[in-house]
Amino acid sequence: MLPGIFIVLFFYAFGEFVAWLLNGFIPGSVIGMVLLFAALGFKLVKPEQIKPVARFLCDNMALFFVPAGVGIVNALDILSRYWQAVLVACAVSTVVVIVVVALIQQWFEKHRKGAEDR
Repeated sequence: MLPGIFIVLFFYAFGEFVAWLLNGFIPGSVIGMVLLFAALGFKLVKPEQIKPVARFLCDNMALFFVPAGVGIVNALDILSRYWQAVLVACAVSTVVVIVVVALIQQWFEKHRKGAEDR
């Protein structure tokens, strides 16, 4: 499990470094996750190496919502002033995500059926 922790933390730190180079335009954790995904896709990292760590993190994911909840409680005065804008942004982004996922799924289904017919 220790090598898996090292791999996950390495990609996190590398992502933070890249984010620092980009002046924080994209969060470092997101960049690190994309880099880890690419390393898994190109078979530079074996899934077996990080599976125990990933399982542990997924099993304890509720703990990661505590800081977000505290941040919301600390920002209640701002949220109470702009609750309409927050509500509209949440609703619009939810609809956009649903539509994009549906279109991508249809595209994959169409191409999968085409590949099976060949």
